[in-house]
Amino acid sequence: MSAAGDGLGASSSVDEMWTKVPAATATFWVTKGLTTGMGESASDYFVHRFPPVAAVAVAATAFVVALALQFSVRRYVPWVYWLAVAMVGVFGTMAADVLHVRFGVPYVASAAAFAIVLAVIFVVWHRLEGTLSIHSIRTRRREVFYWLTVMTTFALGTAVGDLTAVTLHLGYFASGVMFIGVIAVPAIAYRRFGLNPIAAFWAAYIVTRPLGASFADWMGVSPDRGGLDLGSGWVSLVLALLIVALVAWMSIDRRQAQEPATSATSFTF
Repeated sequence: MSAAGDGLGASSSVDEMWTKVPAATATFWVTKGLTTGMGESASDYFVHRFPPVAAVAVAATAFVVALALQFSVRRYVPWVYWLAVAMVGVFGTMAADVLHVRFGVPYVASAAAFAIVLAVIFVVWHRLEGTLSIHSIRTRRREVFYWLTVMTTFALGTAVGDLTAVTLHLGYFASGVMFIGVIAVPAIAYRRFGLNPIAAFWAAYIVTRPLGASFADWMGVSPDRGGLDLGSGWVSLVLALLIVALVAWMSIDRRQAQEPATSATSFTF
C-alpha cells in the first residue's frame, strides 16, 4: 500500500503505524456495551446535578482531550482508546439530547438525520479508502473516518433508543430486550448465512448504543418512568468501575490487540 494512496505525505510510512483499534473479541463487545450505558447515565447525572451549559462544556473539553490523546499514539493503547470511547459516550449523549431537549427536534427526525450522516461517512470513507475494515486503521485519514463513524453511531443510537423507549412508549427495559434481539441478527447472519464481516461488525456496533443505554436508563430512572430508581450517579459509577477492570485486563491480554498487517475483519460475540 502506497503512502500516496492513503492520503499521507511522501515522508509518511503506513507500516510505521499499527492498527489503532482493538480486535473485535467478546471482551471488546462487552466493554463497548458498558461504555454506552455509562455514557448515558453519566450524561444524565451531570446535566441534572450541574448547570447544563457548564456540564456540556466540560464534557466537550474532556472529549477533545481524550480524542487528541488517541490521535497522538502510534498504536492501540487500551486505556487511551477506551477513554476516547467513554468520552464519546458522555459527550455524544449530551450533544444528541440537545437536539430534542433544547431545540425540540423529534427523535424520529434526529434518528433519520444521523442515519443519513452515517451513510454519507461510509460512502465517502469507502470511496476514498476502498475498505471500511477496522483492521485497516493504520493511517491518519482512516483514523479520522473511524472516529467520525464512532461519534455518529453514538448519536444515532441515542436517538433510536429514545425513539423506541419514549416516542413509541416501549419503555427502557422492553427497548433493551428488543435490542438484544436486534444485535443478534448481524451475528447470526454472519455465522450462518455468510454476511459480510465488515457489514456485520458495523451493524452490531450501531446497536450497542441503544442496547446499553436502554438498560442503563432502566436501572437509573424512577419507577414512574419504568425504572429501578438506582440513580444515574450510582449506575454510571458501577459501570465505570467495570470498564476500568476490563481495560486493565485488555492491557495485559495480548489477544485483544490486532496485528499490524491483519487484512480481514474478525467478528466475535
